[in-house]
Amino acid sequence: METFEIALIVLGALLVLGALLSGYAKRSFLSLTALYVLAGFALGQGGLGVLDFNAQEGFVKELAILALVVILFRDGLEVEAELLAKQWRLPLRKLIIAMPITAAIITLAGHFIVGLDWLEAALLGALLSPTDPVLSSAVVTNPRVPRLIRNSLNLESGLNDGLALALIIPVAAALEGGGNGMVWWQFMLEDMAIGFAAGIAIGYLASVVIPRSGEGSGIPDHHKVLYALGVALLTYGILSFAGHGNAFIAVYVCAITLGVRRADIRDYFNSGAEEIVELVKLGIFVVFGSILTVQALFSDGWAAVAVVVVTLTVARTAGVWLSLIGNREKLSTQTKAFMSWFGPKGVATMTYSLFLLALGVPGATEVTNLAALCVVTSIIAHGLTDTPGANWIGRVAAVAREKAQRDGQPVPPDAIV
Repeated sequence: METFEIALIVLGALLVLGALLSGYAKRSFLSLTALYVLAGFALGQGGLGVLDFNAQEGFVKELAILALVVILFRDGLEVEAELLAKQWRLPLRKLIIAMPITAAIITLAGHFIVGLDWLEAALLGALLSPTDPVLSSAVVTNPRVPRLIRNSLNLESGLNDGLALALIIPVAAALEGGGNGMVWWQFMLEDMAIGFAAGIAIGYLASVVIPRSGEGSGIPDHHKVLYALGVALLTYGILSFAGHGNAFIAVYVCAITLGVRRADIRDYFNSGAEEIVELVKLGIFVVFGSILTVQALFSDGWAAVAVVVVTLTVARTAGVWLSLIGNREKLSTQTKAFMSWFGPKGVATMTYSLFLLALGVPGATEVTNLAALCVVTSIIAHGLTDTPGANWIGRVAAVAREKAQRDGQPVPPDAIV
């Protein structure tokens, strides 16, 4: 049987199974994301060998890019104007303080625990510094989670993917033996600035071009969904073709701009594109799982496990807690703990790892094996705790609201849903 037919059988079976288990998943700790990855692993190179994908194939890299573009655009549309205007300080602190701290701690762990040289360790830190908009989407879209927390995690996960790329490129260039005269901080600022500007410009233009409801456009609702999806793909394609500016940041900022100016488009997309989002998530996690092997994941033995533990607990926790010192919003200990834990690693790390492997960057294989083990662990750990975690923080917020109302005090900002 041809590979294409096998892939269709697997995809169809997992779609059927996911649909049958979806109701149970919402009521339990079961994670469909974890199921997809484990299914890919069981059917791939590390298991039965039914699926045969190569990490350096163009298809794998392009699927990862497509998944990241669609998820970033969907999450960007979720950002409301009011939240963006009033609650930007918290995600900004995590981007400019927590993310570098996280990357630095992972770099130290890679060097002193695994024995990577400093550049390889820095590459590992950059790969694992961003949080994943795919794995955190179950938290940021759960109405029980307070709005401040949802907005903070959403903005952080949307923007830090692009920031990580701006760190990865100069380190990878240094590992290859020459930075071509590149000044890393100048590149990072230019990359971000162009991405921001392009995202705002394209998002604004997209919000103007399509007529509003009631203006005689006659555009069916499902075509408005396709319009928004087309804007996402155009934004990424234009920035990538131009070769200047961060295309992922541009996609996310474009979605925010479009959603703020046209709430109707946001509502149409959210109601009509959910199946598309689930399909690309299924594809990327199954393919990712299929290219993993136990030997590769644990090639560094217990040192690799130690790096994973440091990454998911120590590095993220230290970064978040230190970044919140002196923050205007007085956050509860439970809120800080919740935001510290929900910093999952996923699609962005996978995508950038595939880029490095395709480029043949020296040391990329060992670094990406460590990153892959962290991603697998994160997918399982965060996938199993997203629903219980959201319910827990929802109960904490409810208790805080009741107490504030009983005492005649204002409701804490991290308890408002």
